[in-house]
Amino acid sequence: MNTPSTSSKKTIWAWSLYDFANSAFTTLIVTFVYATFFAKGIAPNETVGTDLWSTGITISAILVALFSPFLGALADKGGYRKRFLGIATLVCIAASVALFFPQKGQIYFALTVFVIGNVAFEMANVFYNAFLPDIAPLEKIGRVSGYGWALGYVGGLLCMVVGLVVLVQPDPPMFGLNADTDQHIRATNLLVAAWFAIFSIPMFLMVKDRTVLKPPPAKELMKGALADLRRVFKEIKKYKQVFRLLLARLIYNDGLVTIFGFGGLYAAVVFDFTTSEIIIFGIGLNISAGLGAWVFGFMDDKLGGKPTILVSLIGLVAAAALAVLTTSVFWFWVSGLGVGLLAGPNQSASRSLLGRFTPPNHENEFYGFFAFSGKFTAFLGPFLLGKMTLLFDSMRAGVAVVVVLFIIGGVLLLRVDEKEGIAAAGRS
Repeated sequence: MNTPSTSSKKTIWAWSLYDFANSAFTTLIVTFVYATFFAKGIAPNETVGTDLWSTGITISAILVALFSPFLGALADKGGYRKRFLGIATLVCIAASVALFFPQKGQIYFALTVFVIGNVAFEMANVFYNAFLPDIAPLEKIGRVSGYGWALGYVGGLLCMVVGLVVLVQPDPPMFGLNADTDQHIRATNLLVAAWFAIFSIPMFLMVKDRTVLKPPPAKELMKGALADLRRVFKEIKKYKQVFRLLLARLIYNDGLVTIFGFGGLYAAVVFDFTTSEIIIFGIGLNISAGLGAWVFGFMDDKLGGKPTILVSLIGLVAAAALAVLTTSVFWFWVSGLGVGLLAGPNQSASRSLLGRFTPPNHENEFYGFFAFSGKFTAFLGPFLLGKMTLLFDSMRAGVAVVVVLFIIGGVLLLRVDEKEGIAAAGRS
């Protein structure tokens, strides 16, 4: 098995550009534009739409949790990391195109396509993240991860600006789109598909995969992948800091999943934001998130991943609590920008910290478990938000769940010993 060379600026740039490409999906579809359109334009009403959207995110999370560890191990064993990344990318792009078609009342058509696209998006990230320890030297892994997240937020920002200026705001809509059937809003899905397809190309052309000289036959490959999974589960005590990190992330990432799935919807339902206002709100969040991921990347390398994550969680608790309590649009904007500023560093530092804890030649396995930890209970936040919203007929009650998840995740993270984790992985 051959390992790609590290530290090439061209390789790091091409790898980071994939974040720039795929962030269009999570920004426009998962968080801001399509989530709101589904609740207001497809579902019978906003309350039912919120609950149904939570169901779609819940199903996505469960499927990713089930399949990501096995597919990660399979990619490691057969040298299929880039191939699997390509397949998942194409499926996500195709689903984005298909989301243009569902209209008012076509709830299950829309949800089914969304779940397919969201699962493909999350699975692609398993294989994409696994490249990080290969392309970044240990002493720079935090800032390289931060570059990717920062560029990702820039990508989401620019895609939203294009969507706002070219598709949503013009009256009458451009390109002959019919506003009466919301074609100008639905066309943002086509923009996402094109954006993802074009800007992901450098990743596939310029980033080399680790090669397996002679991959085993398919049946043997699957048996070997399952055996590797069982071995990793058995040896988890050896990598106890990995286990502690993933356990903490199991909880605090659930809070982030809930925010990303319902941030735009919360703005629309509670503060009556229009589609244009939601996009502008999303642009503001992406600017703050990109700055946060870039600046905190240096803090990550200087102070470590654990302190960076803890600082981000303290800030996220304050920002989420403010969003729940305030009735002022101004202070809601402050809370939103705070979430953006800290969500990027939280995700980036989590990714880089796992990279420090990952033993060589097991990146896909460990990032498969990373995805697993991010999704195993990721149904819980959206599920509770949806049910609390129905129970109290208020999204404020639902979003309050996020504050609790951040606090519990932070407490669990206190048990992680970063130095011991790096030593156990043999990367010190």
